[in-house]
Parts: sequence; structure tokens; C-alpha cells
Amino acid sequence: MTATSPSQATQYPDTRLLIDNQWQDAADGRTLDVLNPATGQAIGRVAHAAQADLDKALAAAQRGFERWRATSSVERQKIMRQAAALLRERADHIAALMTMEQGKPLAEARVEALSCANMIDWFADEGRRVYGRIVPGANLASQQMVLKQPIGPVAAFTPWNFPLNQVTRKLGPALATGCSFLCKAPEETPASPAALLQCFVDAGLPEGVVGLVYGDPAQISDYLIASPVIRFVTFTGSTPVGKQLAAKAGAQMKKVVMELGGHAPVIVAEDADVALAVKAVAMAKFRNAGQVCIAPTRFLVHESLARDFQDAFVAHCESLKLGNGLAEDTKLGPLANARRVQAMERIVADVQAKGGEVVTGGRRVGEAGNFFAPTLVLQPAMDSLLFNEEPFGPIAGLRTFTSLDEAIAEANRLDYGLAAYAFTRSFKNVHTLAEQVQVGMLWINQPATPSAELPFGGVKDSGLGTEGGHEALEEHLISKAVAVTGI
Repeated sequence: MTATSPSQATQYPDTRLLIDNQWQDAADGRTLDVLNPATGQAIGRVAHAAQADLDKALAAAQRGFERWRATSSVERQKIMRQAAALLRERADHIAALMTMEQGKPLAEARVEALSCANMIDWFADEGRRVYGRIVPGANLASQQMVLKQPIGPVAAFTPWNFPLNQVTRKLGPALATGCSFLCKAPEETPASPAALLQCFVDAGLPEGVVGLVYGDPAQISDYLIASPVIRFVTFTGSTPVGKQLAAKAGAQMKKVVMELGGHAPVIVAEDADVALAVKAVAMAKFRNAGQVCIAPTRFLVHESLARDFQDAFVAHCESLKLGNGLAEDTKLGPLANARRVQAMERIVADVQAKGGEVVTGGRRVGEAGNFFAPTLVLQPAMDSLLFNEEPFGPIAGLRTFTSLDEAIAEANRLDYGLAAYAFTRSFKNVHTLAEQVQVGMLWINQPATPSAELPFGGVKDSGLGTEGGHEALEEHLISKAVAVTGI
């Protein structure tokens, strides 16, 4: 008998709406096509929610919140841990769905699924450590308390680049603190988030605690944010859209967490280990075909190391095997949609028009699917699109510098402030970089290692609030002061 791989055994399903723990079609029967980015062909359909569906989902979320907030942290932990266990059992199947709809190599998709299970476990445990406090006051006959209570139903809007991870980052702290969770997941990648939430339903989560809808993003966000049911809004996506949603939430006096765009600089100091730097950032640059908000993009390399860094980076680019993510030897899958290919072509044309040199890549690969070659550009102009707009694809630009102050100034030049990378052997440089680089996350002498226990978020135009660490739980909590006298 011949063994069958998860991808060979998996048939892509149509995806419905999840309301009150039941999967259902849209009220008006509308659906949207789901395309495989490796082939450009439709592989399934996803339900398109109408207003009637959103009303049902909101009512369910309100009922779910009342049930879940009254559930002990011990019971919440138990259910979340059971969901994580189910996610691990189903990781191969869910990874295959993700690769079919999103394009990333199967190995990357499986790592994403398993890392989400770990994240759920961490938040489940951390939910047991949400404490209030007793506050001594001037009046000894009075007791003063600070209670921590869940903020209410959460509306989450998640992107297609990490269909499981981005839902889990929002779902974990919401459930751990007693909030219900209504998610508008991406229409491009609907099946893997649906499979994730099915794990929670199967784990025994009460009806209405989680919900999942798809449809017109602008219409759904407007309707959910305006609803009095929703008390917290969380979004991952572009800075312009994030600003619009934050403004709408602000008009309703609703709390937000915004994880927005990035344009991560990489500073390779004069004393850096070049081999280590290339190994760390080249892999990070091309993970998920560069469609990562924390992907290294602006490579700032000391002039004495530039040639060695360039040669090693080009060698890495040219070693990557492009192909369908379901193929075992694929290291770089397609971009998620045709719009991303057009964006890459526009960036390359702009760079070349302004004097930058494309030393490898810079072109679409093949006629079918959304494949683009890993690309390195030397000395892109400071006013080029590549050095000013988040490319969100497999393109890197390299410029040289002579002093660390010069590199830090360039790292801080843009309004983005999500992530940065640096390589140095000097403790003095480490201290300077840690103090002066204006980002929410800085990785020194290593690739990015975001984890559940660390804050994940940016500064400036890269966002507001955090999705990791105990800080993520605090975002979902109300601090209520209670003073009692005369008992």
C-alpha cells in the first residue's frame, strides 16, 4: 500500500458561516470563489454574509459573552487546551488547506498550525493569572479593590498572509479573559480559519463564544464596529485601512488594537558576522514569499561588508526552489494573488527607472500562478518605492553606510515602526540599537522569534496596542475600582 501525503488526501471544502456553533449558508445564498494561487484556478466557494447573517452573529456573540464571562478560568483553560490538542491532531490536514488557498510551502503551513496550538496553550494558562488587587487607603474602615473584568464581545479582522496565526493571536487573549469573539476572516483563505474554529467547537466551547463570517470587508467592518454589541476592535492589515477602522471605533468609544504595516530595516554593523546575518535574514525575507509584516526589507550594510553580504545573499536567492507549495521540494511558493505580482513588477520598474541595480530576480516566473523570483536590488534610490512603501513580497534592497548613526537614522526615517533586525559583536552597539531604533520589536544577531509570551506590536504608523504577552490580556480587560465601607 502506498502512503498518501496530507495534500494528496485533502479535498478543498466549501466554507460556510459559523454562528452559534452551527455552520450555515448566507441568508441570501451568495458565495465567492476561492482561488489556488499556484494555478489561478477556483478550488472552492465561501459564503458571503448578508446583513441578516451579521445580526444573527452579533446576537450570538452577546449571548456567548454572557455565558463565557460566567465560566471559571479553570474551565476556560480546559476547553482552550482541548482545542489546542485537536489542532495538533489536525495540523497536517489544516496545513494542506492553507497551502491550497494561500500558497505557502506545506512545511511552513504545518509550522504555523503547530505554533498556533502552542500559542493557545500559553494564553489558556495565562488566563489563570488574571488578578485584581487590594489597594490600601487612608480610611482603614474601607476596603479598596481593583477588579479585572472582560471588556466584552470582540470584533476581529484578520489577513490572508497567516490565516491561522493572525486569528489565533487575537482569539487567544480574548477567550482567556472571558470575551466572546466574532471574526471576519479573509475571503481569499477561508478554509483554514474555519478548521481552526471547528477545533474550539469540538472542544466544547459554548454556543456563541466564537463566530466566523466572510463577505464584503468594508461593509462588514462598518456594520460590526457600529454595533453596540461590539466593545473591542482588533485588526491586522495595512496602515491606511487600520487608521480608518480605528477612527470609526473611536467615534463609538471602542477600544482598538491595530497591528499594521511594517518596513523592517536590517542593520549589519562593521563588526557583524556576515554569514550569521545572511543566514538569519535571507530565510526570514523569503518566508511566505515575503508576505510578512515583519519581513526584513531595507538592508543597511556597512560598506566594508557589502560585497560579502551581497554574494552570500544572492547565492541564497538562487538556491530557492519555486513551485507549488504542495510539492515537497518547494522552498518559495506563489504570491497570494495576482495583485501582488503586479505590485512587485511596479516596484522593480520604479527601482530601475531611478538607478537601482537588480542583481538577481526581478521578474515573474511562468505563465500560470502568481510566482515571482526572489529579488535583490543594489543601491535603490532613497525616493524609490522599495525604500518607502512596504513591498510585501520577495524583494529586498541593499544600501551601504559608513557609520552606525547613519544606519539608525535611515532605520527611523519612515513612519513605520514595527520590527527591525541588527547584527553586531559589540555590546555598546547592542545598547545603542536597543535604545535608539524606533520599533516595537528588535531582533539582534538572530532571525525573528515572535512568541506568545512576548508583546507583538509596533509604534508610529505600525500600530497601536499589542497582541502578545500578558499585555495582550490586559488589552481585553476593564480595571474596575470598588471601595466598600461599613460592613
